[in-house]
Amino acid sequence: MHADKFSVLDIAELRNELLHSGLDARDTADVMQSFLSGRGYGVSVEAARAAAFAVEGSGCSLEVMQRELDRIAMVQ
Repeated sequence: MHADKFSVLDIAELRNELLHSGLDARDTADVMQSFLSGRGYGVSVEAARAAAFAVEGSGCSLEVMQRELDRIAMVQ
């Protein structure tokens, strides 16, 4: 069984921030990097951008956000 690195509440708060900010994919990637670094994870710029495009393409789906953040988060 796979354990998610982030709570649904954390992901929902991030989602709301992104939905209300009107950011483009590059800025969304920056916000995702900040979210991860604030929780002790690293992430490459390229991985954050790819994740941002995937999240944008999903309409900011919670499930996709969870999957992408779990995928790109690297333990520092």
